[in-house]
Amino acid sequence: MKPSTVKYLSKKIMQAHEVPLIWGHFGTGKTDIAREIAQETNRELIILIISQMEPGDLIGLPSKSSEKTVFLKPDWWPEKDNVIIMIDEVNRAHRSIRNAIMQLLIDRRIHNHILPNGAWIMGAANPPDEEYDQVDLITDPAFMSRFFHLELSPDVNDWLDWSKEMGIVDRITSFIKEYPEYLSSDNMVSMRLNLRPSPRSWYKLANVLSYMTEEDIKSYGYVIAASIVGSEAARTFISFLENKVELPNPKELLLQGKNLDKVKKLTNEEKISLILRINTYFESLQEEDMMQILNNTDQKAIAENIKRLSEIVPKDALFSILRFLNEMIEKNKGLKKAFYDKLLEEIAITLGDSSWMEGI
Repeated sequence: MKPSTVKYLSKKIMQAHEVPLIWGHFGTGKTDIAREIAQETNRELIILIISQMEPGDLIGLPSKSSEKTVFLKPDWWPEKDNVIIMIDEVNRAHRSIRNAIMQLLIDRRIHNHILPNGAWIMGAANPPDEEYDQVDLITDPAFMSRFFHLELSPDVNDWLDWSKEMGIVDRITSFIKEYPEYLSSDNMVSMRLNLRPSPRSWYKLANVLSYMTEEDIKSYGYVIAASIVGSEAARTFISFLENKVELPNPKELLLQGKNLDKVKKLTNEEKISLILRINTYFESLQEEDMMQILNNTDQKAIAENIKRLSEIVPKDALFSILRFLNEMIEKNKGLKKAFYDKLLEEIAITLGDSSWMEGI
């Protein structure tokens, strides 16, 4: 996303008392966005570079009060509402620091220190690639689910507008205007996140959408939804809002063969969304569901309906189901591993074509 979009959405997210996390390469303007929002909303900006901090810097030092130990407020702790706390270098910080930050994100407090009601929180991080000195890759879904994840990429027009306000000399701006490819060598941001929907993420999304106009939702609805519930759920959600074709229920389709005729009428994009929904269904099965399917030999019905799907959806889309089941075999143990193995074997037999398995 270009900087102006990231700034606009960050402000909307913080108005809802949620937390945007801006992912971007060095020098792309993450801190500048925070400064501009602070200036436009008349707020003090407090920047916490947590890669340089220890837990004591966040929670304050202990002190004896009467018969109890209390924690003194750290020197950065805000006393007024009109403040933005920017948690910078999130994925360069040690895990102990991120654990200390969690209470701030969850309860807007640390120990007995409670943030002023109007305080806003935002975060910033570099993409998790080999170019950056990072402690470890953040894979904790509980931590990452606290944020709306926004990808920041350089944009020439945004930068030229900004440079004009900053009074940057013409020889630089003229060069960038003529050779925009030299604005930055890092245009792509890969966050390596697997964002998944949860009751919490839908609550957070609903909270932010309540601060957005219908026009905002038309323009940014998918982006803001994908930043918290993931791209697949966001795509289906936006299609639902736009009254597009309702995708068949994957359980009914796989076990009962319902709505296969309806699948024929879907666009290729909608068929791919359906395949993603089927994969999500397989992943969400609990052990008792798996036992019921095996006891009822429903894996045969699933295999038969997947074969019927193979005649309707693009071949690459169906390959993704087979590859996904193979990943589930490698990822799981015990009953789950045995279930996915049995299901994939049944599908292979039913498809009756070795080329399908060669595509995994």
